[in-house]
Amino acid sequence: MQKIKTLIFDFGDVFINLDKQGAMQHALDLFNLKTFDADMIETNMLYEVGKISTSEFIAFYKSKFPNVSETELINAWNCIIKDFPEHRLEFIKNLANQKEYKLILLSNTNDMHIDFIKKNVSFYEEFKACFDVFYLSQEIHYRKPNTAIFEFVLKENNINANECLFVDDTKDNTNTAANMGFHIWNIDETKEDVVTLFETKKELF
Repeated sequence: MQKIKTLIFDFGDVFINLDKQGAMQHALDLFNLKTFDADMIETNMLYEVGKISTSEFIAFYKSKFPNVSETELINAWNCIIKDFPEHRLEFIKNLANQKEYKLILLSNTNDMHIDFIKKNVSFYEEFKACFDVFYLSQEIHYRKPNTAIFEFVLKENNINANECLFVDDTKDNTNTAANMGFHIWNIDETKEDVVTLFETKKELF
């Protein structure tokens, strides 16, 4: 069997806990909507791949919902981010110290969320330093689950999909990766923890 040489991790709900449902409901309540409009979804995606700036992103929502303040918008956007359990930091630090695997972070995120994390997670820089490469969608202009982001990672690092394990909580993302030949762990954040990686996926190691 091909040996795993590279571990690729998602960020949200793998290391840092998120409240996706709660944040979505909070935003819908704030905007008095039942579902997000198509232009909102498109704007969110453009923001995630760095095609629009934070000020342009806020301006879009301000023009669409003039009664909502900028502070309310920012708070609604950031309320998805919860705690970052420190035992997960220890896990990735230990992996980094062992130097047995190439470590890559691959996250769909945006400037506002990263700024919020930098302010609220005291060990963010320490966490980031554990990785050989740290890819944020707004910096590389690709997002999961598009095949282009995985092709980018393979090419940039000169690695083979069948020697990589990709860990992500979103099924669409792991499905794309699996179809491209990556080993995957579609982690269930409600009952699994990334720190059990070598036990949960022991057949790969």
